[in-house]
Amino acid sequence: MEDKPDKAVLIMGCGYIGRRVAHLMRADNYRVTGCVRSDASAAELEKSGFSVIQADLDADISAAPFNGFDEIFYFAPPPRDGDIDARMENFLHMLDARGVRRFVYISTSAVYGDCNGAWITEAQATEPTTGRGVRRLDAERRLVAWCELHGVQWTVLRVPGIYGPGKLPLARLEKGLPVLREADAPYTNRIHGDDLAAICVAAMQSAASNTVFNVSDGHPGNMTDYFFRVADAAGLPRPPVVTRTEANRVLSSGMLSFLADSRRIRNDKMLQELGITLQYPDLATGLAACF
Repeated sequence: MEDKPDKAVLIMGCGYIGRRVAHLMRADNYRVTGCVRSDASAAELEKSGFSVIQADLDADISAAPFNGFDEIFYFAPPPRDGDIDARMENFLHMLDARGVRRFVYISTSAVYGDCNGAWITEAQATEPTTGRGVRRLDAERRLVAWCELHGVQWTVLRVPGIYGPGKLPLARLEKGLPVLREADAPYTNRIHGDDLAAICVAAMQSAASNTVFNVSDGHPGNMTDYFFRVADAAGLPRPPVVTRTEANRVLSSGMLSFLADSRRIRNDKMLQELGITLQYPDLATGLAACF
């Protein structure tokens, strides 16, 4: 795109994926600002040479630092509780829409709820069964309504489990915590963090807008197999397994929420409309790159 260089970009929630996106955008001559909450995250971004806004979206904050950006990536997670994403609500309420061309939002595939293992596309109805799915769907709807009101383009990425260097369940494996036995494990989907960052940039720069993309590597598995393969790659013992009944007693509520739904995500639209070639099209190649 000829007008791409020298655009001002804001990355809300500039963490694991945000930092990867920041480096990719800076390489394309964008002026990148990352918004984070903690002192440690702010120091890390500043050390990498990025402009930083430090803010807490749960608190009353000034709108001024967030104005004057052409493009906005929103990666901040919703609150842990409730049915709405009050952080998205607060951010949009104070944001001046003038000059904003496009939003790219990382949502979750959990907005689809339980699909009983079926292959799904973006046409699948959204029927979330977990709190995190409900809150992400609320954020999607708030963002789309705001963008349509102000004539701003939007793209929603519905993302499954993210893995990559520094984002593997090694601590859990080292503790020997159990997992659900594979016979009971639902289908899950994944994407490598480097691929997701490239997808985010492509979504911002694509001619396609005002649309939803499912994101995945196209090779569903199950969480138990994932833990086994990470353990093997890391040289750690495989975790013990439990039945579904036992899992309800011994697994955390967070882990159980990831086992509540079963679906297989098609990524055809993402590959075709965003022109993406995945670096890590399956778990074998992705894990090899992590070690």
